[in-house]
Amino acid sequence: MFTGIIEEVGTISSIKQSGNAIELRIYAKKILEDVQFGDSISVNGVCLTVTTFSKSEFQLDVMPETIKSTSLKQLKNGSKVNLERAMSAKGRFGGHFVSGHVDGIGIIKRIRQVDNARYYDIEVEAALLKYMILKGSVAVDGTSLTIFGVSDQSFTISLIPHTLSETILNEKGLGEVVNIECDMLGKYMEHFLHTRLTNSPKVNNASISYDMLKENGFV
Repeated sequence: MFTGIIEEVGTISSIKQSGNAIELRIYAKKILEDVQFGDSISVNGVCLTVTTFSKSEFQLDVMPETIKSTSLKQLKNGSKVNLERAMSAKGRFGGHFVSGHVDGIGIIKRIRQVDNARYYDIEVEAALLKYMILKGSVAVDGTSLTIFGVSDQSFTISLIPHTLSETILNEKGLGEVVNIECDMLGKYMEHFLHTRLTNSPKVNNASISYDMLKENGFV
């Protein structure tokens, strides 16, 4: 479990191809202060497991399915990446619940500066857009952000100078790909409601209404 508060920007020091999988080595400092074998680390929002480490680098294996469904396939030597260690039970919870299981990718379609904030319009497929609500939460390349607008094809986020300086989003330009993780609570609620309504003989094939929800214990 992560919070979406990026701790450090690391640098890809090597990428080793192994069939359809890859092996990443990442140069970092803060992340390595208390690293252990098997630790979970979020790399651009993707939860990966530490396999080896030294004083200045750590190594991770990326399986084919992760490469296929995230932006990690676009990494190369020297690429910058957002890093976050798994959330500590005794630490502050400053972002939102982030699992590190990326739902899909988004494409930056528009960037504009408004006073001290930089706005990004990110296009995503409909399957992801349905989870985007005004003032809701989303993780973009592992960064916990608030949604400031939603259109038919995209959602809008706003970054303050601190977030820009502490993450790789500052280097992202038009047309670039970012990893998207939708709000976990919204996904669970949708699944619960869908399962409950589908399996209930009282509401099967019925339209959703206030009275129907009340009768089935939702309100």
